[in-house]
Amino acid sequence: MWKTSRAQILVVDDDAVSRKILAQLLASAGYECRECEDGTEALELMRAQQPSLLLLDFELPGLNGAEVLKSLRSDSDPAIAQIPTIMLTGHGSEESEVRCLQSGADDFVTKPVNAAVLRARIETQLRLRSMRRQLERQNDELEEWRRNLERDLAAAQLTQQSLIPQKPPTIAGWEVAACYRPVIQVGGDIYGWLRMKDGRILFWIADGTGHGAIMAASSTMNPPG
Repeated sequence: MWKTSRAQILVVDDDAVSRKILAQLLASAGYECRECEDGTEALELMRAQQPSLLLLDFELPGLNGAEVLKSLRSDSDPAIAQIPTIMLTGHGSEESEVRCLQSGADDFVTKPVNAAVLRARIETQLRLRSMRRQLERQNDELEEWRRNLERDLAAAQLTQQSLIPQKPPTIAGWEVAACYRPVIQVGGDIYGWLRMKDGRILFWIADGTGHGAIMAASSTMNPPG
């Protein structure tokens, strides 16, 4: 990224006068501006130094605007593939507008450029970009929380299983069987048995189900003594 706190806009237009006018307009609006005159150079610049937004002329020598966007949107780096793009077109027809949007542009501005319209559309795209990045960060945090929770539950499950007897007790004249199947990773209910000194057998059950994962884990870690 360019070393600046301001939004960076790459202007791609083969007309030097148009580029100069756009660069001055963007600078006066507080943006950092870079320029190039053809699609191939634009792709190289974006992959080397990702801009905040691309201002792209539809009619370019070599790769035209649609071809540049096709390559951009298929980039293996999601950050590059999702660069907001406003297409500049010299045709104000509906057909031209459809072509811009179908090519992958986020918005379009018709030449000659209206400065107020261009600034408004740039601000809109940058705001959407900021919101998308914030959502991605929140999703990453949520995914990290989910992984931590699953790891903790897996550890609690192993602890719980270690506390449950693997074989039923042997009692003369009796056939004892047991089956334990929690409906979630950690069911708070556990059971066991203990032979008393007088020969009797004490069966016990601890019930923590229905009180949440914390209570279940607490019951697992602290069975009745």
